[in-house]
Amino acid sequence: MQTADDQPKDEFVEFDESALIECSQLMVSQKGEEAVMQKKSSTREAYGRVLVKLGKRYPDLVVLDADLSASTKTRDFAKNYPERFFDMGIAEQNMMGTAAGFALAGKIPCASTFAVFATGRAYDQVRNAIAYPGLNVKIIATHAGVSVGEDGASHQTIEDISLMRTLPNMTVIVPADAQEAAQAVAAAIEMQGPVYIRLGRPAFPEILQEDYRFRIGRAVPLRDGSAAVIFAAGVMVSMALEAASSLATEGVEVAVVNVSTIKPLDKETIVQMARKTGAVVTAEEHSIYGGLGSAVAEVLGENYPVPLERVGIRDRFGESGSPEQLLEVCGLTVKHLVEAVHRAIARSSK
Repeated sequence: MQTADDQPKDEFVEFDESALIECSQLMVSQKGEEAVMQKKSSTREAYGRVLVKLGKRYPDLVVLDADLSASTKTRDFAKNYPERFFDMGIAEQNMMGTAAGFALAGKIPCASTFAVFATGRAYDQVRNAIAYPGLNVKIIATHAGVSVGEDGASHQTIEDISLMRTLPNMTVIVPADAQEAAQAVAAAIEMQGPVYIRLGRPAFPEILQEDYRFRIGRAVPLRDGSAAVIFAAGVMVSMALEAASSLATEGVEVAVVNVSTIKPLDKETIVQMARKTGAVVTAEEHSIYGGLGSAVAEVLGENYPVPLERVGIRDRFGESGSPEQLLEVCGLTVKHLVEAVHRAIARSSK
């Protein structure tokens, strides 16, 4: 197994592209500076596909699920490697403890369930059995955020990033689309130590180009601009690009940066873009407390204070509804992003 156990935590971990075989095709075509969305797919589907490919590459890879393999897409791994798949039933806490045991035995365990159960119900086990000893467990959680939809507040995790990024030793990743999700899973398995990857339920636009290469700890500028910058994660990256295109028609050029690694955070890029633009907006399908917005605010407060507008879920729970309805209710739309950019620019003295 190739690991990065001799590599400092805050350094980039390069993705070994041989670990991923034709997981995705061209995601964006460029017409001038306009990004044209071509198709949609879900990050959980990408997880299921790449897991099968990685199973062949890593004979020590084992997968655990909590009676949700059809939803998390780990069932594809189960069909191909039944002797390395373990359905733990509706017992997420036991699953995390078992994953810790597999790691101590030299295996590479991927533990999957819905994000609300992985980080909420099993938090004690994640904290004390996995993060505290720094074990090589990969927690790949699906159905994150309010875009879960009709399942309602009990299944909509809006605080998982906050819970995971406060844990010492834990790496936290929120892929922007299916291609990045597949590469992030491969990179997580290659590195040593606990990793939390947040995946969604619905299909969202595929936005990254064919030659994109994910690196843990690197934020990636997707669009240039000098009036403001939007730091976005997960499903909000595609909306940020749409918002930037809309603002360009008004003569307002806004940069968009994909912050897929929440921890370790790419502080250098955040400060650099804040200096360049003087106005910052963050966008996340997560509570504004403790997530990407808070992480960026911490960096700016310590290094380069500028006006900051946080687009995310305010002090509220989700509810039952379609993903589109819930994103609207929670203020997670292109319209809300455009308004936030205007507010940030108005407050800027640059």
